[in-house]
Amino acid sequence: MALRPAPDGVITVSFLLIPEFSMVALLSAIEPMRVANRMARRECFRWRLLSGDGAPVQASNQLTLQPCIAIADEPAPVNLFVCSSFHPERYLDPALIAWLQKIARQGPLLGAVDTGCYLLQAAGLIKNHRITLHWEAIPAFREQFPALDVSNELFEIDRNLITCAGGTAALDLMLHVIQVGFGHELAISVCEQFIKSGIRQKSDTQRIDLAARLGVYHPRLLQVLEQMENHLDEPLSQEALARAANVSLRQLERLFRQHLRHTPAAYYLQLRLERARALLQESRLSVAEVALACGFAAVAHFSRAYRKHYGCAPSAERPGAARVS
Repeated sequence: MALRPAPDGVITVSFLLIPEFSMVALLSAIEPMRVANRMARRECFRWRLLSGDGAPVQASNQLTLQPCIAIADEPAPVNLFVCSSFHPERYLDPALIAWLQKIARQGPLLGAVDTGCYLLQAAGLIKNHRITLHWEAIPAFREQFPALDVSNELFEIDRNLITCAGGTAALDLMLHVIQVGFGHELAISVCEQFIKSGIRQKSDTQRIDLAARLGVYHPRLLQVLEQMENHLDEPLSQEALARAANVSLRQLERLFRQHLRHTPAAYYLQLRLERARALLQESRLSVAEVALACGFAAVAHFSRAYRKHYGCAPSAERPGAARVS
């Protein structure tokens, strides 16, 4: 069974809420349990909301849920998920980290939703595990913790650790839990209640495929775009990109102008700068480290390109920094 039942057979899931957590991810985890109870006509699941002091925690949409239980009053959770989203590093509260370490020694099943891996990592609880988190947070997390095994899948179940990308991937995780623990028929019944056409597998990609996302369907151009997205830290030359798609440099230029209204060089630079902006806003990497992670050998070159594209210096993207153009 993916989650551990209590002695009475009911699965109790405790959610530790971190400020700015994703409400849609939390409810996508809770609602399938509620519906499973209704469809099964018995209590299959219970759930509890936890916070550091028992006070309600504000989600990223500025809403709160009640009641919350103080972690001091939840001494031994059996299935514990850390729920966070934006700016997880702001909320690495030493008291929470110490509590997670204490609870982990009791051997529960641990989980993380969206960016909850940041807190589990700070507590030293995800070494030697395969994990996932929201696709937007993955680049910064990989740069900061290159030794960790991070996937792009919807969710990962690795021994006593379950991690989930957040958003509606939490719904797919819980449908998997229901299917494993209570059978395929109940999982399908719950799935249909949410007007879903099927249960996504954990290996399904988090993001919309490249063609649909960009509205581009030329196969050779898609090959080049995929190569660009996979080589932002060490940009490929235009010659290498053309060879990968088996087109000439002239054809490459024509494809980009026809479908994307950019030259290949300008589009590639835009991708690298977008990655840089995300790293600046979502990580503690220095400007020099961000420059290197996005394929710029010199910080001065990076800063000039960044200012030209976004109208501000890279340092102005830091939380709390004054934006001066």
